[in-house]
Amino acid sequence: MSSEQIPSAAPSLSRLIQELQKLPGIGPKSAQRLAYYLIRLPDDDAYALADAITAVKQQIVLCAECQNLTDDSPCSICSDSRRDQDVVCVVEDPLDVLALERTRCFRGLYHVLHGVISPLNGIGPEQLKLKELYARLSGKQVQELVIATNATLEGEATAMYIRRQLAGSELKITHLARGLPVGGALEYTDELTLSRAFQGRQEL
Repeated sequence: MSSEQIPSAAPSLSRLIQELQKLPGIGPKSAQRLAYYLIRLPDDDAYALADAITAVKQQIVLCAECQNLTDDSPCSICSDSRRDQDVVCVVEDPLDVLALERTRCFRGLYHVLHGVISPLNGIGPEQLKLKELYARLSGKQVQELVIATNATLEGEATAMYIRRQLAGSELKITHLARGLPVGGALEYTDELTLSRAFQGRQEL
């Protein structure tokens, strides 16, 4: 059969495949497999997935305190009176909060930057949640700032930028110990390594 004779996918299916290809790590073949998998799903499961996606887009907001993703602001971590209000841990992304929470070794608060300084990608300090961080630190309650950016060139540059911006303050600024692999991301680091990195954090 020639290529002209091969029937094309239904328009609705083609649209689904095109949209799935926009997801990170999903190529054309993976998008096709996912699309046909979704077609074979029972109606209840398919509609539940669609409802979950819609709910996330409609309900997820940034926490007014830490800038993490949440349904309610302030988020459950910021509103937890049992957390140590004296220590704030700065991370790049919301996934990093999940990774650190799994270790159960940190009981302070977080601040999510939503990225790192990367001039090659056109990302400067103004694109990050740094103004919100400085506003939090202007009060007297925070005593220590733990910088937990990833062990990459961009992560290190962001950490040093924050350190320079806070030079002269009485705030104690620490960095996770470098038991973390260089070039590695927090979200892919095992819990034991993260725990030891926290325990061995050093002043910048």
